[in-house]
Amino acid sequence: MIIFRYLAREVLITTTAVTAVLLLIISSARLIKYLAEAATGRLDADFVFWVMLWRMPGFLELLLPLGLFLGILLAFGRLYLDSEMVVFRACGISQKRLVLHALGPATLIAGLVALLSLWLAPAGAAKTEAIFSIQESRSELEMLTPGRFLSQTGGRQVTYAESYDAESDQLEEVFIAQRDENGQPVVLMAERAERQLLPEFEGRFLVLENGYRYDGEPGRHAYSRTEYERYGIKLPEARLATEITELDAMPTSVLMQSENLAQQARFHWRLSLPVLAFIVTMIAVPMSRTNPRQGRFAKLIPSIIVYLLYLSLLTSTRSAVEDGDQPIWVLWLVHAAFLAFAANLILAERFWERLWNRLPGMPKLRGRAG
Repeated sequence: MIIFRYLAREVLITTTAVTAVLLLIISSARLIKYLAEAATGRLDADFVFWVMLWRMPGFLELLLPLGLFLGILLAFGRLYLDSEMVVFRACGISQKRLVLHALGPATLIAGLVALLSLWLAPAGAAKTEAIFSIQESRSELEMLTPGRFLSQTGGRQVTYAESYDAESDQLEEVFIAQRDENGQPVVLMAERAERQLLPEFEGRFLVLENGYRYDGEPGRHAYSRTEYERYGIKLPEARLATEITELDAMPTSVLMQSENLAQQARFHWRLSLPVLAFIVTMIAVPMSRTNPRQGRFAKLIPSIIVYLLYLSLLTSTRSAVEDGDQPIWVLWLVHAAFLAFAANLILAERFWERLWNRLPGMPKLRGRAG
């Protein structure tokens, strides 16, 4: 029991640290993406925090198995490097016993992954999808920040408003530069502007009041100036890129009762993520065996390649099942294949030990004596 607690503590501490680093990397990349959407006006800055919060369960359901895999490799690799595993072996603890000890923290991680994949991640995806739907229902001009230029319609139009009157819901001192259907530049200026829904023209319009329209090439004297009291511009709808799909946001209870092949595939995918945590644990324990002369990270790269192969086969098989190209049992066949690989690593211990020992060691830097 003492050895079990010791190994479990080492694995869980390392897993937590690795998962935190991976989550920081993934979250930073997504945060940059959402901040870019907010900077261009496609996403309200007030919603960036909530989008990140609701996307966390979706990140963790895939990062936790990877963190567990790397945590076992690093924790057990350190024990081999410090010759603590030699002591365990001398006490009669075989590799099979180490696998059983590692399945303890793996059960905790698998339970968390099941909670995330079956409940929290779909709920978070549904909340994120609702936020994106609200944002996409707004026009590009509704995202205009007073005092800043807003590029619209792929850069073909630039809009600027000096201020915004919340009581009358009007923009004041409006400037718009655009190109007409012939590609000629057009400049519009108005004292104020407001958004109006015009059913007879099937859309929402920005109605400019008391302004001027300038037509002509910059730098040339041939231009025209038109004064108007009211001038309407149809508002384009905003397009917000999102990685959330309808299947991601569906509750697990709905997927469980569905007869749709794509929805069944997504349900089995959510069930397979906790299984992934158990199988990668059984793979990581024998692959963590390290010769002190090889260095601590000698097997890290081949181990990561095995994990990436496993995960890529799962995701590609899930996509094939959702498209109707493969039956659902093929998804579990991938798990069975890597479970057989893990059993081979555990049972054929001496063969793989001789193979691992032939791997070249990591280069070591030596300082020169002064």
